Amino acid sequence: MSGPARSHSALRVWTWAIVATIAVWLVLRTFVIEAFRIPSGSMESTLLPGDLVFVRKLHYVPRRGDLVVFQSVEDSGRKLVKRLIGLPGDTLLMEAGALIRNGVPLSEPYAVGTDPFRSESPATRERMRAWQLPHLAGGDPGGYLPDLHDWGPIVVPPDSLFFLGDNRDASYDGRYWGFASRESVRGHPFLIYFSCEPAGSHAPPFPERIRWRRILSSPE
Repeated sequence: MSGPARSHSALRVWTWAIVATIAVWLVLRTFVIEAFRIPSGSMESTLLPGDLVFVRKLHYVPRRGDLVVFQSVEDSGRKLVKRLIGLPGDTLLMEAGALIRNGVPLSEPYAVGTDPFRSESPATRERMRAWQLPHLAGGDPGGYLPDLHDWGPIVVPPDSLFFLGDNRDASYDGRYWGFASRESVRGHPFLIYFSCEPAGSHAPPFPERIRWRRILSSPE
């Protein structure tokens, strides 16, 4: 085979190899696994800002207590990661920061709360009340005014899920915007494949910011 012919054949092989690689990656990303970067501290200390995680998508069925990546209720182009607290039919109540599901107080070793007396603004509490009222189970609707650590009982409607952040004092979650749809779920974060403290004016140089102990660990 002449030089030009061999070059053309090699180019064709490399082209097909690149196309095949891209196709496989797109299939994996769409149906099997996806990478996700943790942008905020709403899930501390389970997930930290700067954690990079792999998300399992194939055949994933949401379960209570799972970490879940899902499409934002308020911005469909944005993905969030929170903990699944309620499935359809669950009755949820929070009293002084303690979560009760179907009448049973939950043990939540993953939950972090530093200010049990924190209260939201009157306007925010009114917005919380507006979405919760149609799902309120008992009590006096007229005098109901939920707050960050005191709300419910509410019942999760069909085909819906209720999410909270583990950092209960610093998470913009279901308490504010309500329920997410089952269709919004994208998968379950199962592996931290890299972790690095975000850069900042007082942050150390890059190598010193790497959280070596978190790499290849499994978030719970």
